[in-house]
Amino acid sequence: MVASHGFAEFLREQLAPLGRITTRRMFGKTGVFCDGLMFGMVADDTLYFRIDEQNRAALAEAESNPPLSYEKQGRAIDLAFWRAPERLLDEPDELVTWGQAALAAARRVAVKREPKRRA
Repeated sequence: MVASHGFAEFLREQLAPLGRITTRRMFGKTGVFCDGLMFGMVADDTLYFRIDEQNRAALAEAESNPPLSYEKQGRAIDLAFWRAPERLLDEPDELVTWGQAALAAARRVAVKREPKRRA
């Protein structure tokens, strides 16, 4: 389920210190972007942040919740997005800190996906 209009607007306001925050419906969910780079997803008005090996320790509190995933051919596919703790919605400074860590992970993923340029 995609993000409600109110929840998407709340995220745009709260995460604005990171840059230009936009949202876009994707695959039945809502992608959360900063300056065009997806660092979060929303499913059923629940926020998930991008995770990788480098920010896993900083966002370890989120590990206790199931990651965002989908089922394909009877298997759960992990999307590398962890559920943000509900308490962050009441703690704007910490929400931005988590957003920064997720954005850094999204940048690292983007660099890995860039095609190698020929010299």
